[in-house]
Amino acid sequence: MLLSSFSNSVEFLYLTYGILFGVGASLAYTPSLVILGHYFKRYLGVVNGFVTAGSSVFTIIMPYALAFLLKKLRLEATMMCMSALIALIMACALLFKPLPGGSTPPPPDHSTRLYKHSVWRRVISVINVDIWKKKKYVIWTLAVPSALFGYFVPYVHMLKMVEDNFKNGDGKVLVMCLGITSGLGRLIFGKIADIPKVNRIFLQQVSFISIGVLTMLLTITNSFELLIVISLFMGLFDGCFISLLGPIAFEICGQKGATQAIGFLLGLCSIPLTVGPPIAGLIYDHTKSYTLPFLLAGIPPIVGALMLFLIRCVPEKDNCKRYPSLCVVESPLHDPTITPLQNDVGNGDEGTKLSPLTNGVCSKSASPPPSYKEAMADEGTVGDESSSDNRQKSDEQQEVGEEEIQEESESLLDAINKITLIKSC
Repeated sequence: MLLSSFSNSVEFLYLTYGILFGVGASLAYTPSLVILGHYFKRYLGVVNGFVTAGSSVFTIIMPYALAFLLKKLRLEATMMCMSALIALIMACALLFKPLPGGSTPPPPDHSTRLYKHSVWRRVISVINVDIWKKKKYVIWTLAVPSALFGYFVPYVHMLKMVEDNFKNGDGKVLVMCLGITSGLGRLIFGKIADIPKVNRIFLQQVSFISIGVLTMLLTITNSFELLIVISLFMGLFDGCFISLLGPIAFEICGQKGATQAIGFLLGLCSIPLTVGPPIAGLIYDHTKSYTLPFLLAGIPPIVGALMLFLIRCVPEKDNCKRYPSLCVVESPLHDPTITPLQNDVGNGDEGTKLSPLTNGVCSKSASPPPSYKEAMADEGTVGDESSSDNRQKSDEQQEVGEEEIQEESESLLDAINKITLIKSC
């Protein structure tokens, strides 16, 4: 942004404001969404609403602030002021603290044989391919960008439409209305998304359909007041869509895969967001009307919402596959010495607690699992007689083993004594 203030050509702005500023903005925006899932679990929707509501606040302020700065200070000084404002992100980044218990990566292996393989594994580990094995994520990642081909069209061309159709209207009022209700929508729907029984995907479908219908309604409005009402509702559902991106990514891909899940999604979304407004501008140049561009811009959100219904066709995976640490394997009823396997010691109910595993073998437990107790109670006295016989046999075997060990030790001592006598002679 600061380099853009010294630009004398549009080509130089392509590099500074287009590429450099775009890369920096993406590097700052994506982690700000991802980091929330590592600190907040129960109120992730509300926290996403608060964080993303900041952009809505500046959407309200910036049109009037930029108009004032451009009038008083001209373009170069305005960009310098904007660069100083953006530099505050660096100060905000200092508030992030590493989570306790974070593990440091092992040192690289520089052996001649394994070095190339270790480097290749590190390159592969940069891209999390596991998230692309999740069918729900694949559908979601294809549906959301498909819905955004017309997303930016009203934002970019609304001011021009007001100038053409409403001579006494102020387009900045519509932008302010979008910002106000978008901030409210992010807070409201973020709170709703935290309710356990609420389907977040369904909320996003509602927001897409509403945005598409409202975009089409912009073409039939003859009153500026009605245009304001439509803008208010568009901002509300826009806030719903934005606030659900992070929670849905964490819900589908988990904490480990959410970082790249959001990054891949936003990267794919950049294509339709970039292509949509220029295409609408080309159509306007040929038709001299925004009726057709806005009608076409309302179709993709509806199509994207319909595509999200495919997620319902994906069967839910078994809980043991999704969360193996929570699975408990029942022990066979015929062996009272084996206890159910459990990853965490002492996390089960009373009567099913386990000792730690030793050398990969599950240790014995004094209290068998409840399912075994019930089965033994049904067997009656037959089980008691068989268990007493087994105990008697084990005692006899133990006595025989002790006698054999004692005989072997005595013979070993005799051999040692003979060797010492021979050496002394």
